[in-house]
Amino acid sequence: MILILLGLILWSGSHFWKRAAPDSRAAMGDKGKLVVAIASVLAIVLMVIGYRGATGEVYWGKSPAMTGINNLLVLFAFYLFAASGRGTRVTKAIRNPQLTAVAVWAVAHLLVNGDTPSFLLFGGLLVWALAEIVVLNRAAGPRTAYHAPPIKSEIIAVVATVVVFAVVSGIHAALGYNPFG
Repeated sequence: MILILLGLILWSGSHFWKRAAPDSRAAMGDKGKLVVAIASVLAIVLMVIGYRGATGEVYWGKSPAMTGINNLLVLFAFYLFAASGRGTRVTKAIRNPQLTAVAVWAVAHLLVNGDTPSFLLFGGLLVWALAEIVVLNRAAGPRTAYHAPPIKSEIIAVVATVVVFAVVSGIHAALGYNPFG
């Protein structure tokens, strides 16, 4: 589980870098984006390898009801992520839709993975996403005016959501984690 923890630290550190040390981050300019991208990829690799090799206590497992709820929450999380890129109507109600998507995704995975490696991985990402939301909201101040997007943006976000959900479900199934129970 040490790899999961190292991945979480690297992920959180690279994403908080801009807020924790803004002068250091700004001094790097566009190279800073590359550093964050490389650190993020490395963090994901560490978390995936760590999670696949981790063992621990199991407190609950999948049930048909929780699997269904998990899938609906993951679908909603993918929609939030897609909606943020299209500026859909949900962005009027949710200030940080991508981070909210990560939080929803993490909760969904905790519902069906009741073991200690999952607590560390998904719980750690949930804590990171919520902390990032707080930090960003404090830094941003009051919200600006909202302009309703065209319906085309909503349709694109929904189509992207369904496509990504199908692809991710296929990847999970290929790795031996059937997302449909």
